[in-house]
Amino acid sequence: MIMNVKGMRSMERNAFFDNAKVFLIFLVVFGHMIQPFTDGSREMSSFYLWIYTFHMPAFIFLAGFFAKGSGNKKYILNLARKLLVPYVIFQVLYTVYYFFIGKEGWQTGVFYPHWSLWFLFSLFSWHILLYWFKKIPAVLSVITAISIGLAVGYFGEIGHTFSLSRTFVFFPFFLLGYWLTQNHVMWIKHKSAKIASIAIMATVAVAIYIAPDFNSGWLLASKSYSDLGQPEFGLFARLLVYLMSAIMAISVLAWIPKAHNKFTKLGTRTLYVYLLHGFFIQFFRQAGLFEINNILDLVGLAAISATIVLVLSSKPIQVVSQPIIEGNISKLKRLFSRRENKDHHHHA
Repeated sequence: MIMNVKGMRSMERNAFFDNAKVFLIFLVVFGHMIQPFTDGSREMSSFYLWIYTFHMPAFIFLAGFFAKGSGNKKYILNLARKLLVPYVIFQVLYTVYYFFIGKEGWQTGVFYPHWSLWFLFSLFSWHILLYWFKKIPAVLSVITAISIGLAVGYFGEIGHTFSLSRTFVFFPFFLLGYWLTQNHVMWIKHKSAKIASIAIMATVAVAIYIAPDFNSGWLLASKSYSDLGQPEFGLFARLLVYLMSAIMAISVLAWIPKAHNKFTKLGTRTLYVYLLHGFFIQFFRQAGLFEINNILDLVGLAAISATIVLVLSSKPIQVVSQPIIEGNISKLKRLFSRRENKDHHHHA
């Protein structure tokens, strides 16, 4: 039954999901934008951590929602072309770029993802894992995935290489996205869920603000428990983080509009923003262009982040960068065929 619903729902693309992706990619850019200013300020640090409690789990959940999970050779080769080829290309591009802007740590190997590139590698791995996990009953598969995510923290070796730690820790969100149907997800639109969500988001914000030095490593999921200072009881801490992330993701998604708006279509172009925004952010960081001294500065950075999202999901950027991001030139071809048609009409 789930498969039928899956098939049906991929036909009509619900505006809610694209709206959610636009909002979340904005938060990815904004989070990266404000990260340098979290050190000296309790408020900024709490705000940053608050965003990180839900934005990647929610993003990963949506990726799982649209995953088909067929494990045939053609599907896997296609995935490799869509995810691993851009991964390698951008790993090289970022290395060269970091060298030019004088950023330290530019000489990393191909298996140490630069900055936000871990997501491509993990996304590929989640699709591959799905091939096995979808053969297990839904509830059992999610419990298994969570157990692996909890166990991984005890192994210091599983860290940054191939972004393996994050792959296992975030996999339950991807799997949940795969199993849940549109009707399940739309339940969060109930008025009661919306009201509860306000209390939840506020409570988490206050909790983070008063928590003694909450380590962002718990939310970034790339470190072992002993690195996070919890060698024995890390499992319980991560379980709490899982719970908090899930409840926060639900609370935020409850407020995403269902109707089409002028930004909805940008939801199909989030990969462009994800891969390209680092060139801006790293330049800003190296140049030390911004500082945050008051709420207006924060609003200004939010506006710049929104502009980056709009620019990077614009048609011209897509046409230029599609060959390296998607490995084809359909947008360029479409542009030329339109031109030809226009010329043809003029001459006719």
